[in-house]
Amino acid sequence: MVNTKINLCGIEIDNPIIPASGTFGFGYEFAELYDINELGTFSFKGTTKDPRFGNPTPRIAECPAGMINSVGLQNPGVDKVISEELPKLKACFDKKVMANVSGFSLDEYAYTCEKLDSQEQIGWFEVNISCPNVHNGGMAFGTSAEAAAQVTKAVKAVTTKPVFIKLSPNVTDIVSIAKACEENGADGISMINTLLGMRIDLKTQKPVIHNKMGGFSGSAILPVALRMVYQVYEAVNIPIIGMGGVSTAEDVIEMMLAGATAVQVGAANLVEPFACKNIIDSLPAVMEKYSINNLTDIIGGAH
Repeated sequence: MVNTKINLCGIEIDNPIIPASGTFGFGYEFAELYDINELGTFSFKGTTKDPRFGNPTPRIAECPAGMINSVGLQNPGVDKVISEELPKLKACFDKKVMANVSGFSLDEYAYTCEKLDSQEQIGWFEVNISCPNVHNGGMAFGTSAEAAAQVTKAVKAVTTKPVFIKLSPNVTDIVSIAKACEENGADGISMINTLLGMRIDLKTQKPVIHNKMGGFSGSAILPVALRMVYQVYEAVNIPIIGMGGVSTAEDVIEMMLAGATAVQVGAANLVEPFACKNIIDSLPAVMEKYSINNLTDIIGGAH
């Protein structure tokens, strides 16, 4: 009998499969399709201090091996997440959930994380530093080691739960940013966020997305994600949640061999609502095929 359990910063979960933020809502919509308690956990919709309507439409563009989105962090704001979304989730999910948090200033990150930290349902934070810093000309926090360090320090000062910093791949040196997060108290690294991409409509000869560019995700980015996870694993001593193009149990094994302790599934959920369930169901057979008895044994095995 194979063992799919892993330990994520002191919390044991049944398997490493985690639906990625923005692709699974607040969970209860998927609970109408299957028992979401089968999941290791999931990362809920990116939450900000204040409600956000999101970007103008069109927000989605299809690609041959993925998709581009520019949703713009649409969410009801942290107060409504606590008062409305988490109670609905509690009715269908009895495990700890991962809180994905975004912000446009250090104060916003700290405020939102501090509010959520008191919620018993939350087991971990996943802090998205791909947001534009409104006090620094709109440059994303995740594009410099210094800014990433500042966010990490600000969030760690107001939280008691493990904090994973979600890194942007749209940088020249992701390793230095990961190391800066670790040095400033991050409990883990979550990577990678979407790549920046665009499509152009041949009929209108204009960009498909209203914002011109958006986040490119899907199976096409798996090799990039694997490379970056592999590089960061060699540089830090904290766990990595790997993501980017994962759609099969084989992809999960590959990501863990690169250095991931847990694995998120994103765009695949938007194509196939049962994607995570299917991966979990097929994982034991894939483990047996490759003579893997215990998933924790293969973390970083490719190094």
